[in-house]
Amino acid sequence: MSDLPPVPIVGGTGALGFGLALRLARAGVPVVIGSRDAARAEEAAARVRERVPEAQAEGLENAEAAGLGPIVFLTVPFRAQSENLTNLRNALEPGQILVDATVPLAAAVSGKATRLLGVPQGSAAQQAQEMVPDGVEVVAALHTVSAPALGDLDTELDEDVLVAGDRKEPKRRVAELIARIPGLRPVNAGRLEVARLIEGITPLLISVNGRYKVHAGIKLTGLPDELWT
Repeated sequence: MSDLPPVPIVGGTGALGFGLALRLARAGVPVVIGSRDAARAEEAAARVRERVPEAQAEGLENAEAAGLGPIVFLTVPFRAQSENLTNLRNALEPGQILVDATVPLAAAVSGKATRLLGVPQGSAAQQAQEMVPDGVEVVAALHTVSAPALGDLDTELDEDVLVAGDRKEPKRRVAELIARIPGLRPVNAGRLEVARLIEGITPLLISVNGRYKVHAGIKLTGLPDELWT
């Protein structure tokens, strides 16, 4: 059994959340998959345990899941972000970190959603910070990692994850967790307001990936070996 605290993933039945659960579980991190429907959550957790036999994974309703770990991931579509955060107001507590991976993309009538929506707060992550209870820190991350690549355990990852937040310590804790996944290198991208730029990379990657039929991510060059001293 791992001595690491569990990692709740709100929206963990979706492609990004499920892929993240798989990768963390394979890295020895206990995961709690959250969903609006507890039965669907446990169904997804069972699939994680099936694909990663040593996994510590359980499924619960979102609000119950969110209270079980110090770092909570929010991996829902933008249209569901506000509703989920409203439902989590009584579940999240001061001292917790919410990792927001939301991208404000327009729903595509046909084809891929490559149009970024304007958010009054500046970014989806800043909207999340406005909505969470006082004392909960929002960190933005995982916007540029392909959900299909995460969910395919045969795919070797080799990319950077831009991490934005207003305080270094919460960012460092999130970075340490992300770095447990082989092939992901977390990079300190600056304050939370930078999330509007990071979120804007996602539709660019969707366009490029659609054109070349790949699941490309991003990689920054010229960085030092130690990024989180």
